[in-house]
Amino acid sequence: MKSEKFSRYFIFKKYQNLSFSVNPDTPNSTNRKVIKLTMKKHLLAIFTLTAIFLSSCQKDENNPFLITATQVGKLKKDIKINQLDSLYHEDSLVKETSGPMQLRATNEVKVFEKGGDPLLILEPAQEFDSTSTIGYIRVLDPRFKTKAGLNTASTFKDIVENYQISRIENTISSAVVFLDEINAYITIDKKELPSSLRYDTDTKIRSSQIPDDAKFKYFMIYWD
Repeated sequence: MKSEKFSRYFIFKKYQNLSFSVNPDTPNSTNRKVIKLTMKKHLLAIFTLTAIFLSSCQKDENNPFLITATQVGKLKKDIKINQLDSLYHEDSLVKETSGPMQLRATNEVKVFEKGGDPLLILEPAQEFDSTSTIGYIRVLDPRFKTKAGLNTASTFKDIVENYQISRIENTISSAVVFLDEINAYITIDKKELPSSLRYDTDTKIRSSQIPDDAKFKYFMIYWD
């Protein structure tokens, strides 16, 4: 739907700015041919660009390791907990449950490749509700990355060079860096920070105080 709206808007703007070179001294039939030829060229350019745009969107949607604000690989924001088995039928799911047997429902779900390598840890937006959508995703495999290349193996420098930091929260053991544009937050262990910041939760941590080579402890995606 968004792609269609974009295409219609793009075509409208293209024609809004369209101009034709018409020579008043040239016969009308020739001018009409010039206009038709120009229109054909513009239409061809519009259709080509639209096709490229739609192809790019489709490619992103099918990328099994792409992270965006609304997807983590094949997992989309609107997927429910009870749909995970069919979504990850080629992988392995380990579901953590708790509470009395009659009240048990899916809580934390770990996604593994068939070979046993961990991929993701998923948590529902509504605890113990199998019809809930996903609320939090912990990314474990470095193959999952954003369009800018941010992944679990990145450093703080990669954040600064590619994203606008929304805020930094100071917790007991970590600095939590929020990137609202991709619905992500990165946890950096305070061991990576200067000693003056490691034992103080009241001080506001500035991005300039975090070393460029600070590694990620957790790479999390959150969906409302």
